[in-house]
Amino acid sequence: MKRGSPEIGIAPRLSDAELVTLPVMQALLGFTSERRWIRHADAHLRHPFPYLLGQSGYNRRLRKAADLIAQVNRLLATDTSLWTDTVWVVDSTLVECGRSRETAKRSDLAGWAEYGYCASHSRFF
Repeated sequence: MKRGSPEIGIAPRLSDAELVTLPVMQALLGFTSERRWIRHADAHLRHPFPYLLGQSGYNRRLRKAADLIAQVNRLLATDTSLWTDTVWVVDSTLVECGRSRETAKRSDLAGWAEYGYCASHSRFF
């Protein structure tokens, strides 16, 4: 090893840990648009993240860090009791089983499915 030889490459101003934290926060706060998320982070998250990437740099770094993000997701999933739980909670499109409460009670899904009103479809499910 030579003394005084410079390190190869330029050190990133946003660490990998910070990079992985940003999309997690984006998802938890409900931002589906990267452009809006970057604007929000720039306005409100400067204290924990002194340097933030622009949209193209953020997207590029995220794509390059896909394997790291997958590893973190798996580590978090296996570290919780949900990994071995036999019951999974699924958020999906509502499926109409019966229009009336009485029909829903007679359904084979009674006790498993819920009866409620969906305002976006203006119907009971």
